[in-house]
Amino acid sequence: MTDPFSIELLTNYLLVGAALFALGMLGFIARRNLIVMFLSAEMMLQGVALSLVAFGRFHGNWSGQIFTIVILTIAACEASIALALIVVLYNRRSSLDVTVWQDVREPGIEPVDVAAEARGAVLATDADGTETYPTLTPAGVEPAHPIRPWTERRR
Repeated sequence: MTDPFSIELLTNYLLVGAALFALGMLGFIARRNLIVMFLSAEMMLQGVALSLVAFGRFHGNWSGQIFTIVILTIAACEASIALALIVVLYNRRSSLDVTVWQDVREPGIEPVDVAAEARGAVLATDADGTETYPTLTPAGVEPAHPIRPWTERRR
């Protein structure tokens, strides 16, 4: 009795898994919204899980499915912690933009205001005469957030 799971089918599953992982990584790097970043991390986990199941099925053992159950458990725990973190962060600053949270870094690392750099970017020339073009922030310019003192935590 031969296994119908061939190398061509494994290749297709691995390509879909790699595409899921790449889209998740692109979404995590390109976006500044915390919810989109966590969803992109979940997409990367699902791409890895699909690849593990495909390898397990191809080799005829259950290790890929067992690792996938572990990944799903970790993803569920991460989703619950992420939801709690998002609620707390939104209540503190009324924003889910990660650039608002740059003051929570290690000492000695300067914060980067990506939105201000994008707004102030103008066409310029280098010393050797080549033109430099402005770069846009991946998620666009951050809108002005109203200050609501009743939502701020008292210190």
